[in-house]
Amino acid sequence: MPNEPHDLNSSALRDHAVRAARGLEPFDVLIVGGTLVDVATSEMRPADIGLVGPLIASVHAAASRTDAKQTTDASGCFITPGFIDTHMHVESSMVTPRRYAETVVPQGTTTVCWDPHEVGNVAGLDGIRWALEETKQLSLRFLTLAPSCVPSAPGLELAGAEFRAGEMATMLSWPEISGVAEVMNMRGVLERSEPMRGVVEAGLASGKRVCGHARGLEDADLQAFVSAGIQSDHEITSGEDLLAKLRAGLTVELRGSHDYVLPGVIEALKKLPHLPQTLTICTDDVFPDDLLSDGAMSSVLRRLIAHGMKPIDAIRAATLNAAMWFNRYDLGLIAPGRRADIVILSDLEKIVVDRVYASGREAARNGELTAADDSISTDAYRDTVKLQKLSAADFDIRLPGTTEARVHTVVSPRFTKWGEAVVKVSDDKLVLPDNMLLMAVIHRHGRKDPTPVIGILEDWGHWRGALATTISHDSHNLTVFGRDPADMAAAANAVIDAGGGMATAAGGKVTAVLALPVCGLLSDAPAKQVADDFAKLRTAADAIADWMPPIRTFKAVVGASLACNPGPHVTDLGLTDGTTQEIRPLMAASRN
Repeated sequence: MPNEPHDLNSSALRDHAVRAARGLEPFDVLIVGGTLVDVATSEMRPADIGLVGPLIASVHAAASRTDAKQTTDASGCFITPGFIDTHMHVESSMVTPRRYAETVVPQGTTTVCWDPHEVGNVAGLDGIRWALEETKQLSLRFLTLAPSCVPSAPGLELAGAEFRAGEMATMLSWPEISGVAEVMNMRGVLERSEPMRGVVEAGLASGKRVCGHARGLEDADLQAFVSAGIQSDHEITSGEDLLAKLRAGLTVELRGSHDYVLPGVIEALKKLPHLPQTLTICTDDVFPDDLLSDGAMSSVLRRLIAHGMKPIDAIRAATLNAAMWFNRYDLGLIAPGRRADIVILSDLEKIVVDRVYASGREAARNGELTAADDSISTDAYRDTVKLQKLSAADFDIRLPGTTEARVHTVVSPRFTKWGEAVVKVSDDKLVLPDNMLLMAVIHRHGRKDPTPVIGILEDWGHWRGALATTISHDSHNLTVFGRDPADMAAAANAVIDAGGGMATAAGGKVTAVLALPVCGLLSDAPAKQVADDFAKLRTAADAIADWMPPIRTFKAVVGASLACNPGPHVTDLGLTDGTTQEIRPLMAASRN
């Protein structure tokens, strides 16, 4: 499927559409008997829809036309535009774009805006070129962005590549690139520091979108962030935060990955006289088992409606508002002259998808693709974990000649803060109390010494084993959590052997492995297989850790190194602070 609307501009196609709309020629496809969800007028009205090739030629009175090469009966169903996901990361679902498309198109999603910054952090510009090639000829339309933060926090972490203004200008010159992906280095933007100043200015000069990541910004900092040229945000933390971002003129990509935020957001929206056209919907991150069991955009819409949002408003935010944000006149509306991306729902409030049309062709029916998509080889990005095997001794904190030590700790998984604690030393090794956990980050891209950097986490629950992962936002170094060095080494080595992914260990033995050999982030196996393997890993992780509610296991794990966010995080360069940009030593004071 082409990523751009040029295929609608054929004179022959338009001639055919005009003649069909006037009744001089038959439609290629005629959808009859359904109720149109008109996101332009907020009407729910009976209408039939005539298609010519990839184009909607006519939306007309029900039962007024019968001439068509093929007729689809949508009696009792609702007809909406294809869902548009305005901000997402394929990598979070741990499958390649082809496998992702196979999964979400039957759920009603026909367009996604992909920020491939995980791939960019591992494989650089070559990885972005691969991403663009991988999305061609799929039933799912990808609008791909140029990653702005590779790494997300320069000076606080080291990724597999580094993008500055030159790399950004190069990517933006490619016609397939739709804009600048979420600008995550908030301090760099506010302080007008390089390379973020150059990255944002390259985006503005291109005339393409400059997307943002404004987590925790408010008042003067929020105003300054938007003044720098940032145009959107998906990091909504509350209803009041949503209103502040909308009032600042940002397009909000309301994400479904943080469900606890949605009730407050909907209550805030009810205070407004109408749905803002700058409110869109996105998934951001969906893990593979959730993708299969709950869905992507379909799940977000279902939950928004269940929390009290009007179905017509939810659908509008996911279609017309999104198309307007993308400046895509051809998308987001069931109307003549628009692209025939169409979803037929048997239940509007529960978002039960019966059929999906993508550019006028039936792409899915009853939860299955009607035709297989093509793909390219992913072999070029299967050797990205450049590490030798690790030993248990690599995870020991040795403090000879002392009986206790004062250490810096990272407290709480969600909104991290600094802590200090006095811990015991026995046989020259640090001995953690029950409420503490080791977090080791090992650089895996071959750009620096891979000696583990070890930090101490506090109030992360009680652990009886270890978990290792190369999905570790956003530099995606090998990160290992645990208390027993033997368990940590076992889990880490299982991931190294797999070429990337996740593993758990207990009693010095591996208990589960999820192999993600493409960039150490993805698998080209069918999504069902990846989801099953990930579900087994979840079960294994639950067996080795009592997590602190309401944090979900893997949300906490994969985001623990996100150094651009406010507060302390452990990276391959040390114990960092995204607010102050400092790097602290593990030891907080001289040992006794």
